[in-house]
This record gives sequence, structure tokens and C-alpha cells, in this order.
Amino acid sequence: MLIGLISDTHGLLRPGVHAALEGVELILHAGDVGGSEILDELGIIAPVRAVYGNTDAMWEPGLVQALDLTLGGLKVHVSHGHELGRPKAASLAAAYDADVIVYGHTHVQRLERVGKRLVVNPGAAGPRRFDLLPSVARLAIDDGVASVTFVALAP
Repeated sequence: MLIGLISDTHGLLRPGVHAALEGVELILHAGDVGGSEILDELGIIAPVRAVYGNTDAMWEPGLVQALDLTLGGLKVHVSHGHELGRPKAASLAAAYDADVIVYGHTHVQRLERVGKRLVVNPGAAGPRRFDLLPSVARLAIDDGVASVTFVALAP
């Protein structure tokens, strides 16, 4: 199973996202979407599930506070991360019981293991901030094992 991970689009969907997420079966957006048109455009690539971030309206159609899914036999949790202040892998792993935890908020691309659990931030895909290059990630789940590949987007 191949899943696209994206976060912090803030109303901007870069043209490179289509190629970066080509072939995924599902896209998980970890918040700070910036409008339903972003979800509509991502929906051209694959079905989309999304959570709201600290800059999104909680009542925005298509956004929920958190997602807890079973994908490829693994429990996957998605939230923006702002609910924990400055999210770190250890605090996310302590807060959420999942094999894979996906978050955003910090705009920093990160992949960490906490025991056997995978904690991943795909980075920010929207407007460039903090001298960070925009990115997304591809989560592969094969025989109950998760791996992540980051894909840089053109600034």
C-alpha cells in the first residue's frame, strides 16, 4: 500500500505535488490546509483524508480533528501536532497509540522511530517559510512494515 503524506499547504498546492504523489492510493493531509480547493485538487490524484491545523477553521468541510485508521494492517494516526504545543516524536508517541504517527505544524521534515513506532512529518508543502525547502512524503506499507520516502518540491 502506498500513501501520500502532505501538510502545511496554507492555500498553495505546488505543481510538483502531482508528480510527487503519483501512484498513491490515498493522501493524508496533516493540517493547515488553507481551503477546500486544496483538497479538491489533491483529490484528482487520489482520495484524500485531512485534519485541521491551527490556521484552519474547525468547521471547514472535509476536515476533522484527528484520523485513526488501519492501513495495510497498521494503525495510523494523523493530527496536526499543534494540540501538543511543539510536537516531538516522544510526546506524539506518548499521546497516540498507533504504529505510524503523521503530523505537521513544525514545517520540518522529520522521520523518527520510537521503539517500533514510526513518527513522520512530511514537511511543509505550501509557501516557503523558515528557509526550509517544501516537501511531501510517500508512506509505503508492505507486509505490516512501514517505510517513508521524502520528495522535495521545487521552491
